[in-house]
Amino acid sequence: MTKLLLAGATGMVGTAALALVLEDARATQVVAPTRRPLVPHAKLLNPIVTSDDLPLDAAWWAVDSAISALGTTRANAGSAAAYRAIDYDFALAIAAQVRKGGATCFALTSSMGADARSWFRYPRTKGELEDAVDRLGFASLTIVRPGFLGGERSEHRPMEKTIGRLLDIAAPILPAGARTSPAATVAALLVEAALQGKAGRHVISSREIALAAAGRG
Repeated sequence: MTKLLLAGATGMVGTAALALVLEDARATQVVAPTRRPLVPHAKLLNPIVTSDDLPLDAAWWAVDSAISALGTTRANAGSAAAYRAIDYDFALAIAAQVRKGGATCFALTSSMGADARSWFRYPRTKGELEDAVDRLGFASLTIVRPGFLGGERSEHRPMEKTIGRLLDIAAPILPAGARTSPAATVAALLVEAALQGKAGRHVISSREIALAAAGRG
């Protein structure tokens, strides 16, 4: 039985992951720190926090496993510095705190093309985060690298909606790795990795996500 922390529970992937893990009998308690309150559930502990004010001495950091579904874009964050503060600094702080609290298993949402040596900010930041989390020494680390995320977004993003539709139309002729990565599938892979706790470092590519979504994973 597992006590699990979920970071990013209000995002598209995080919302799906929260619903899954709350219904999974393997999870005895789910800690989901958020900026705004979530719908109450018997298994849910929902501390209200911000990226600027993490309670580092809170008892709820003591968990067995954790999932990070955190993520934003430079446009939504408002600046390059604000983007890095969320996608790298805050995400790494969460990982470091649960590791300090005794977690041995971590499942991280990253991105297709993540590479700490990339010339481009987004994949470089994701790659740097992967490397930093890896150095924390989790016995089980699963990194999920989706492509363009598919699903219903709470925010109005017309450009992303258009891109998603075009990718869905072109899916039959696209290689699996270039297709939309359904948020529900990404969430399911994260939850399974966090609750199974398979030893070692594992990377799930956008191709594997697409195959899993098609029932061939």
